[in-house]
Amino acid sequence: MGQEVLTKILLMVITSFAFVAVIVPFIKRIAIHVGALDLPNERKVHKGPMPRLGGLAIFLGFLFGYMIFGEPSSTMNSILIASFIIVLTGAIDDIRPLKASVKFASQLAAASVIAIYGKLLIQDIIVFGLYFDFGIFSYIITIFFILGCINCINLIDGLDGLAAGISAIYFATIGIISIIMGKMGLDFILTFIMLGSVLGFLIHNFNPASIFAGDSGSMFMGFMIAIIALLGFKSVTLTSLLIPLLIFAIPILDTVFAIIRRIIKGEKISKPDKLHLHHQLLNKNLSQKQVVLIIYAVDILFAIASIIYVLKNQKLGYIIYAILSILVILLITKTSIIIDHKKK
Repeated sequence: MGQEVLTKILLMVITSFAFVAVIVPFIKRIAIHVGALDLPNERKVHKGPMPRLGGLAIFLGFLFGYMIFGEPSSTMNSILIASFIIVLTGAIDDIRPLKASVKFASQLAAASVIAIYGKLLIQDIIVFGLYFDFGIFSYIITIFFILGCINCINLIDGLDGLAAGISAIYFATIGIISIIMGKMGLDFILTFIMLGSVLGFLIHNFNPASIFAGDSGSMFMGFMIAIIALLGFKSVTLTSLLIPLLIFAIPILDTVFAIIRRIIKGEKISKPDKLHLHHQLLNKNLSQKQVVLIIYAVDILFAIASIIYVLKNQKLGYIIYAILSILVILLITKTSIIIDHKKK
């Protein structure tokens, strides 16, 4: 990596980091003023009212970084429009909670902008040597992919620094992979801008947090994770899409388990509960900080496996993935993440 590239990376990260770190206290005051407060209840971990709207700071850091380092394009226009829809909806929800159907409609609209206007699509793929062209279904597949990423982060955002930290690990890993592969396109720029923005927020959000990301933040981070994965999907091989997302393993698995759990119980998929992975770990008498650091560690191991895989040592990457998967399965059997054993 040349000195010029390294300098650009540092500038992108430091600029967006500093901008967000400085504006968060102002966003906090705005959140308190407009009543965007997360009030404690039996399902939540925090004990007192906490200002939300942290996602607004991350979004503004993203815009600031893009204005300095980005270049206009139709793809970027679609990203800006869709992200505005996501953040606006999340901010409104942070102030006055919206119905799940309203939030889903907003997410669907944003994802549709990316697929229809931005033409950022999962169009074809090679699986085990077989080529598949999705044709018109590529729009549906892409939209559901974006919706999935948005809601994965939204669902796991239950502890101080958890969603932001997982997102930061994702952006850092994708950044490293981009450097290794020599990719310096739009995904490269957005990855490091988002890394700086999320880290700038994380210094205020890590336990003990002084502000929450809120839906404006969790949905925006999930949205950008999806966008960067799609931008990096230049090859039509399955692994070129799945390997980066394996960094995102914990929130994906937690979301899948939540859906299965609620289907088994005959509940709505959108119904909140206190049986997520982080809640299960808290039940083991671990502190918030310890739980978050454990999940960070597992995510970092998945990230390392992804980097090893990209470095062409695919066999070792598969071995690490397999070991981590076995550990996760063992963890599931000892918790109530799918079936609430305590109610039996």
